[in-house]
Amino acid sequence: MSDRFTVIGLSDNPDPGLAADAVEAVCNHRVFAGGRRHRMLVADLLPGDSRWITIGPPIAKVLDSFRDEPDPVLVFTSGDPLFYGFGATLQQAFPDAEYTYYPSFTSLQMLAHRCRLPYQEMRCASLTGREWDELDAALIEGAELIGILTDRKKNPAALAERMLEYGYSGYSVTVGEALGGRDECVGEYSLEETCNRSFNNLNCVILRADQSPERCFGIPDPGFEGLPGRPNMITKMPVRLVTLSRLDLCNARTFWDVGFCTGSVSIEAKLRFPRLAVTAFEKKEECRTLLEKNCKKYRVPGIGICMGDFLCQPHGEFTDPKGKVDAVFIGGHGGHLGEMFAAIDPLLAGGGRIAINAVQNKSLEQFHALAEGFGYRLLDDITIAVDEHNSITVAAACKQ
Repeated sequence: MSDRFTVIGLSDNPDPGLAADAVEAVCNHRVFAGGRRHRMLVADLLPGDSRWITIGPPIAKVLDSFRDEPDPVLVFTSGDPLFYGFGATLQQAFPDAEYTYYPSFTSLQMLAHRCRLPYQEMRCASLTGREWDELDAALIEGAELIGILTDRKKNPAALAERMLEYGYSGYSVTVGEALGGRDECVGEYSLEETCNRSFNNLNCVILRADQSPERCFGIPDPGFEGLPGRPNMITKMPVRLVTLSRLDLCNARTFWDVGFCTGSVSIEAKLRFPRLAVTAFEKKEECRTLLEKNCKKYRVPGIGICMGDFLCQPHGEFTDPKGKVDAVFIGGHGGHLGEMFAAIDPLLAGGGRIAINAVQNKSLEQFHALAEGFGYRLLDDITIAVDEHNSITVAAACKQ
């Protein structure tokens, strides 16, 4: 197995223009790796007796080729190998290997320079083979300058459509295409213009806010669209905020809202903790529309929705990579609190928390008994009365 890797970053310039020490490294290697595009860029630099390993899916097969290779390998990547790059993949697969890096500018750095834009405060997000999570978090947090790496599906038009769908209209879009190559093009567009344009598949995007986005802390209850004729079917704002604090979401990565109804708890959680993976469960189909409308009203993309009886759902697909969830709020149990606790317990991470809002003493006592029966540590109850409504007790427990 190769225990030495040299990694060289390239732009799309047909003349790689490598530094002298990088050229020397190429001359001293016989085994090379990179994408097909990279091979075209460096073909004239490779020794005649060289071997090439093409990097492409499935990556596991590529890594196996490296394991079977006894000689040092020189890998060509795009830009900076350690900025959403293959360099990090190599280090995870071969943590004990020796590495030498020759980075190039990232495409986002190049685009910022083309725009004469200081980028020290730019938030970065990658959509290349990834979900929308990083971009969603940057938008919710009100980032004013966002650099985005795209791919063929999550391209500039697709991201502009998503932003408009969730009300993030106050941004201008700068798209850099084939930066450093013969077909380089840089253009600035509105979100609406971006939706209706096609771009070179090699592109990246910088978003600039026209003004500082506003954020709120605690959404007033009347702002949520609710079930017709049932205005009280919502977790009231003071109760909602206390519940989220008891769930210790600032230290969580995954959160389940079981029985979401209007979605107020899920939305408040995602607004407060944009990097939190939130999944909302509900069996009443009409609530799906409510959650979708409220998410768009409060500009909250990225909440996962699972409809149907919670006890019949394949919960494992909504956990973290280790198969665990960090926090669960049971907003409705329909008399099945014991069954829900039993279903949640095997998936709740150590130190994870579970909470309910109890109106009746019977529910509160049952929650206490279940938590103690499963060996959880009970937190102090907090009782709140909002306006003329009955008092509600926020009960929470922590898995030992």
